[in-house]
Amino acid sequence: MLFSSTLFLFLFLPIILLGNTLLPSRVRNAWLLLGSLVFYGWGEPFVVSVMLLSVLANWGLGLWIAQRRTERIPLLATLAFNLGMLVVFKYSDWIVFTASDLLMRLGVRDWPLPLLSDLWPSDSILHPMLFEPNQRTRLPIGISFFTFQAMSYVIDVRRGEVAPQRNPFDLALYISLFPQLIAGPIVRYVDVAQEISKRTVTVDGFAYGIRRFVLGLGKKMLIANTAAECADAIFAIPVHDLPPGAAWLGIFCYTIQIYFDFSGYSDMAIGLGHMLGFRFLENFQYPYIARSITEFWRRWHISLSTWFRDYLYIPLGGNRAGKLRTYANLILVFALCGLWHGASFSFLAWGLFHGMFLVVERSGVRTVLERLPRPFQHLYVLLVVMIGWVFFRVGDIGHAFAYLQAMAFLSEGKPEIWYAAQWLQQPLVAALVIAPIAATPVLPWLEARLRTRLDGDSIASSVTLRVLGISALFAILLLSTLRMAAGTYNPFIYFRF
Repeated sequence: MLFSSTLFLFLFLPIILLGNTLLPSRVRNAWLLLGSLVFYGWGEPFVVSVMLLSVLANWGLGLWIAQRRTERIPLLATLAFNLGMLVVFKYSDWIVFTASDLLMRLGVRDWPLPLLSDLWPSDSILHPMLFEPNQRTRLPIGISFFTFQAMSYVIDVRRGEVAPQRNPFDLALYISLFPQLIAGPIVRYVDVAQEISKRTVTVDGFAYGIRRFVLGLGKKMLIANTAAECADAIFAIPVHDLPPGAAWLGIFCYTIQIYFDFSGYSDMAIGLGHMLGFRFLENFQYPYIARSITEFWRRWHISLSTWFRDYLYIPLGGNRAGKLRTYANLILVFALCGLWHGASFSFLAWGLFHGMFLVVERSGVRTVLERLPRPFQHLYVLLVVMIGWVFFRVGDIGHAFAYLQAMAFLSEGKPEIWYAAQWLQQPLVAALVIAPIAATPVLPWLEARLRTRLDGDSIASSVTLRVLGISALFAILLLSTLRMAAGTYNPFIYFRF
């Protein structure tokens, strides 16, 4: 079940909101927990057991570590369990394939190593639940998100920043809360602990939640999905047939898709949180207006970058142990950030690529950048980010370099077949015009200026402004709903995460 589906919008969400409004406060947590488990296990009920195993284990680990904060064994057990879950479900097949390929190339083995599915009894009742028909290990949706949330809770308990949660059902609600379960933002327990215990939903907060949700839905359905159709079509072209014009259009569309898809889901999650009485922190702050890659990572997927900063970069020494150690820490953190997104060398390359630019900027290049005119700084960031997205989008390093070769006008391709203009139809052109505006704070700035000008004016002017805002939201909701009802292209980019 997705936020951008009619089932969620017109059945699941109204039922959840109605129950959250009418039920006594003492049973609302149970109601939201039940709804979250239904939401998560709708298409594949088995994955709920994986998440509940994580909840139960981390609940016990939290209580254990609270009693023995100075000992290392509870912390090591926490890391072993949670990282072990990720390795088994997300990385085991990739590790086996990589090791098999290396050993066979070296002549050590003549046949591949067995996969986890080969070692598990094929007649076991759990076999079809754990493994896909092609013998790959099933990947529970959002496992990277809820695993990192669980780890942050236990580590914060060890640090004494939060008290251990003694009610396993409340901890289960924190980890499984459906607004941010499968696509983030990664919510730290300390930020919602009080709201899990007691929360209120105000009229203004609920109205803000609706507004935020509708804007996020519009980002996803009207901009991201439109750009995705073009991006997917171009990335599906045989890379050696790809002309430069189509290559640039493809990566530009993907740059639009991933931002509006990801930030749209974050907006919807934040909006849903407000409707239910939770206040999630912002996850995106107009990253494409950054003037350095360092600034980009302060604006992009903020919950993930701060997680790596607080739980890995700083414990490794951060920037306190000299330049070389700082550079090594940055490279390691972003290598792991890349692998967090998926088990492939292309994700690893994407992480190392960004880590390298952070090191380069820290070595003195950022000082030079700051002396350049602002347009050149923005252009530099966009160019670096778009090159990085090539590695993020494709699943093969060789394919990525061939795509970059086309972008660099080093291969002609077949422009008579794959010319860019064939994709520039009216919906895509509209999305390409709107996206650069919506990816900057231009619209909030215009809204603030308009409100300032109308402040103190007649009541009629204020009412007119409010009516215009509601009409715009209604139009976005209507257009998004029509697109959902039509069953048009609606990819879910987070299946790999």
